[in-house]
Order: sequence, then structure tokens, then C-alpha cells
Amino acid sequence: MPSPPDATLLIAPHCPHCRSVLVGMSELVKEGKIGRLEVVNIAVHPEVAEHHGIRSAPWIRIGTFELTGNYTPSELTHWAEKASAKSGETDYLRELLEQQQLDEALAKTVASPSMIQSLLELLQNRDLALAVRFGLSAIMEDLAPRGLLTPYIEQIGLLTRSEVPSIRADAAYYLGLTGNQQAEPFIRDLLDDPVNDVKEIAEESLELLNG
Repeated sequence: MPSPPDATLLIAPHCPHCRSVLVGMSELVKEGKIGRLEVVNIAVHPEVAEHHGIRSAPWIRIGTFELTGNYTPSELTHWAEKASAKSGETDYLRELLEQQQLDEALAKTVASPSMIQSLLELLQNRDLALAVRFGLSAIMEDLAPRGLLTPYIEQIGLLTRSEVPSIRADAAYYLGLTGNQQAEPFIRDLLDDPVNDVKEIAEESLELLNG
């Protein structure tokens, strides 16, 4: 049986949501869904907030998941269960982007190669919110010059065969960003795509790849 994760909660005076989140986290400890809870008042210990780069409260860390803002008891339970099972990286990445925490999402992805796999899983979702899709694009644009997408060219290439035109178009764009000739066959397959937008992006990506 998985061990319950430990958690840290940073709170601040006059924080409108800190009390309810503290109650919710305390209940998780009572229920055994969290093993240990450390609560820090950042007005008393500002060095803790500085160490974590925190500018607002409540800030929550459950296992490896870091969350900011007001979370309901059911949402806290969800993340505690994910942390206990050591799963949910894809959900976590989506959560960060939905909360417009792009810098945090990028930092996590660069620091942990397994998060790139989660990134690719999200790219396959046809029903992503615009904020998430834009965030994913920004992350991919940052990862490509670092060479971090190169090991995943084949996986991205498989997305060019998606039945969803927007996913095919995104895949072509990201393949072009890699600057790696291994991506060329996948992009060329889209030059005759029945959807004009996909075809145009494939053409532009091929020029980018060869330019």
C-alpha cells in the first residue's frame, strides 16, 4: 500500500483562503491521507517564502506537487492521492498551465525529463483549454533550442497522424523547432494534408528545419 505523502503549507496574515486550506489539509492528516503537515507563517518566517520563491499564500506542497491558491477539500484529497500513488504528472502540468503558472511549469519540465513525457501526453488532448494549449506551445518553444525535444522526435512525429487537424499542425510546428533532420519525413507527410492550415504550417516548418 502506498505511503501517504508529507506536506508543507505556507500561510500569511490577512490571507482570505489560508484558513480554509489549513482546515482542509489538517483533515487530510486526520484521515491518514497525509503523513505529516508542516505549517509556516511566512510573516514570521519570510526566509521560508524566499527559499521557495513564494510571493502569495496559501502555498501548498503535497509530495512533489506544488500548488498556489484556494483549493477545496476534494481538490486537496485528489492531489494527496496522486502524490501517494506517485502519479498525476500530466494532471499537475495541466493544473499549472490552467492557473497560468507558466514559469513554474517550464521550470518543472526542464528539471524533470519525465515531465516532457507528460507534456506530450497533453498535446494529444483535443479538448485542451486555450490557456493550456498556449502554455504548452511556449514550453515547447523553450525546450527545442536546448535540444530537449530531440529524444522525442518520433513520439512527436506520431502526432502528425492524428485525426485532429490542430494536433497535426502543432506536431509539424514543434518538429520544425527541433532543427533535427530526423523530423523531416514526418513533416513532409503533411505537405499533402487535406486541411490547408496544416499544410501551410508543414511547409513553414520544413523551411524552418532546413533554414
